[in-house]
Amino acid sequence: MSQSAVTPLLRTSPESQGISSSALLGLIDALEARCPNVHSLMVLRRGQVLAEGWWAPYRADEPHMLYSLSKSFCSTAAGFAVAEGLLSLDDYVTSFFPDDLPDDISANLAAMRVRHLLSMSTGHSEDTLSHIMRGQEQNWARIFLNCPVTYVPGTFFLYNSGATYMVSALVQRVTGQKIVDYLRPRLFEPLGIAPPVWEECPRGINTGGWGLNVTTEDIARFGQLYLSDGLWQGRRVLPAGWVAEATRRHISNGTDAQSDWAQGYGFQFWRCRHDAFRGDGAFGQLCLVLPESECVVAMTAGLADFQGLLNCLWDHLLPALSGAPLSEDRAAQQRLSERLASLRLPAPTGQATSPLAAAVDGCTWQLDANELGVAGVRFDLAGRRLIIEGADGVRDTAFAWDGGWREGLSLWHGPTPQKVAASAAWLADDTLRVAICAYNTPATATVTARFDGDRVTVEQTLDYSFGPTSWPALTGQRV
Repeated sequence: MSQSAVTPLLRTSPESQGISSSALLGLIDALEARCPNVHSLMVLRRGQVLAEGWWAPYRADEPHMLYSLSKSFCSTAAGFAVAEGLLSLDDYVTSFFPDDLPDDISANLAAMRVRHLLSMSTGHSEDTLSHIMRGQEQNWARIFLNCPVTYVPGTFFLYNSGATYMVSALVQRVTGQKIVDYLRPRLFEPLGIAPPVWEECPRGINTGGWGLNVTTEDIARFGQLYLSDGLWQGRRVLPAGWVAEATRRHISNGTDAQSDWAQGYGFQFWRCRHDAFRGDGAFGQLCLVLPESECVVAMTAGLADFQGLLNCLWDHLLPALSGAPLSEDRAAQQRLSERLASLRLPAPTGQATSPLAAAVDGCTWQLDANELGVAGVRFDLAGRRLIIEGADGVRDTAFAWDGGWREGLSLWHGPTPQKVAASAAWLADDTLRVAICAYNTPATATVTARFDGDRVTVEQTLDYSFGPTSWPALTGQRV
């Protein structure tokens, strides 16, 4: 089925599906107050979109990095392979990688099955990804198989991204295809998802547990497919029985009744309170499915408090879901539509100019020697550009002055240009701040420069990251 043949998701009023537009406005208010840096939101009920919005510069047509929400897509690839008879959940992991096994195969490693990879119950006592990332070995499967297996598989839960990578590797082994290609005719095309980008290991295997990039609507479609027991527009897409198997509790992961990380774990899906389940990724990437309410929530974000995000949905969305349609509220619907259309991330606030602007414009500051390898910085205020000369190249970033976001390409992260949007303001006469949002990711960086005659101090921060989020201040001299 071609993407053009896929019927678009229907859009309808919230009231027609049993939730008030005012309640959804309240949800947005709560998200912005309690969970800053939400990037997108889609709420579906019974397969119809009730609300959708993107906080500019994020937008509907741009894919977003999913982090570990990728795991649920990887699990789905395994489901197809099982249904096609290419592997069994009870196959031993060692049988797929005979050339990568340690000389001494422990009893626990020998007992590890495919189902243990999927349910994060491999028996490891630490995430094998840490070994994979710090090793020089390009064969990640070999690293995984050589990590000690402390517990009997199936008896101990440990979130283990290396295990998901192994699912990707063994599916590629039995199908002869990367999972991104294997899923294309089976999942992506039926759902109308454009061929996505999925990161690979050095040997050309999709990373599985992270690295997939899709749009918010793609996440919503995926969630709706699982809500509908694998049916899409009347056609069976997922193998019969897979949804129930993948989303049920396979292993305990805690006892805290108030934690959505302690309700049990399925096959790369988390069980949640309120008999819901979800796929999720770091910093707020979310596909939440509420079967009893026939509801799907898709979100992307860049935040630290994921439990706070889920609490916000439990507190404001769940109680508002009625079983019967409500009376249409045209005024509230209009307010909701206008609010959703005007969402935007906060830009730096201040002035568009300063008494120092003429003295700063176009000047270059040579920075003192520093561990970051940043050699110089230049502010082209008239052209609205920030130029940083670093060890990895010249980062030339265009920005807006008016509280908006100016889009462009920049070498902001990594060796290749990526899409960014930037906004600038003078916080004080001597202090200029530029915010740079890499809007296919959760990340927004800030560069703050303080000018003192011919000297400058530059500070850099990153709102959320697995690594550093701030660095020592850099100082320099005007040249």
